[in-house]
Amino acid sequence: MSTARLAFTPGEPAGIGPDLAVRIAQRAQSVELVAIADPGLLQARAEQLGLPLKLVPVDFDAAPQTTPAGTLAIDPVQCARPTTPGHVDTANARYVLDTLDRATDLCLSGHCDGLVTGPVHKAVINDAGIAFSGHTGYLAHRCHSGEPVMMLATDDGALRVALATVHIPLADVPAALTRENLAHVLGVTERGLRDRFGIDRPRLLVAGLNPHAGENGYLGREEIDTITPVIEAQRARGMDIIGPLPADTLFTPHRLAGADAVVAMYHDQGLPVIKHLGFGRTVNISLGLAIVRTSVDHGTALELAGHESVDTGSLQAAIDTAVRMVHAQPR
Repeated sequence: MSTARLAFTPGEPAGIGPDLAVRIAQRAQSVELVAIADPGLLQARAEQLGLPLKLVPVDFDAAPQTTPAGTLAIDPVQCARPTTPGHVDTANARYVLDTLDRATDLCLSGHCDGLVTGPVHKAVINDAGIAFSGHTGYLAHRCHSGEPVMMLATDDGALRVALATVHIPLADVPAALTRENLAHVLGVTERGLRDRFGIDRPRLLVAGLNPHAGENGYLGREEIDTITPVIEAQRARGMDIIGPLPADTLFTPHRLAGADAVVAMYHDQGLPVIKHLGFGRTVNISLGLAIVRTSVDHGTALELAGHESVDTGSLQAAIDTAVRMVHAQPR
């Protein structure tokens, strides 16, 4: 199995992303991890943390090499202004997007096999006058992909949860759950499990929206009018799919046995369960992109930047998951 080369964008420079880069470099990696970042920023953060760091310019013309401990390959992108840990600066908002642009282009051109992203601070980017709803939408536009699907997975793959709706108010969820949108989410999830995870015939469990999955319409009609018809149509096309299931019993071992992913109807229906099961080793995965992309499951943690021992568990899980996805792709 060949060595993979992964681009890594640390994200918000004032947050713990640079800390994660420095700390993940302290252990050897079975991949070539290329930081798309300001080398001065990483060196300064390493000095502040009291950790050794050797930055090696990446050679895209050479075959990918495994990464020895204490070393990190670097493809430099410069910050607009020096960074103080914990203090965001709108002047560096464009830097964050420049790293994403560079990393995406490297993946699309085949110079990197996949992208691992650190946490960004959406408010700072928007305060800089740049419309930005998050990594996933930005990368989809950059990749000229359709609407992607957000899926979180534990590092061992024991549980995967895809979301039918993501970052919208709870009051807006029922209107967003159209037949067309739900069919799209189910299709992208099923194809993503086949193409990115090598699962020949994925089995999906689909949650209902309402308590007790609507209880035959007494607790809501979304299951009758939208969710069930979409499931039946997908099943008629050959998809292995079960639902709508009451969310309060869907995540039990009996239900999950043999399932490859759960499709939850909204953000806080599915994610509290998976984060309770595996917080710190959970991976955010974008399905439906033209590239492999994984991310950490946490935010910028500005208050920890530069002085606390941050946990690299989610970043390591994101790296390992990206490698598995790269090697599972059809050749």
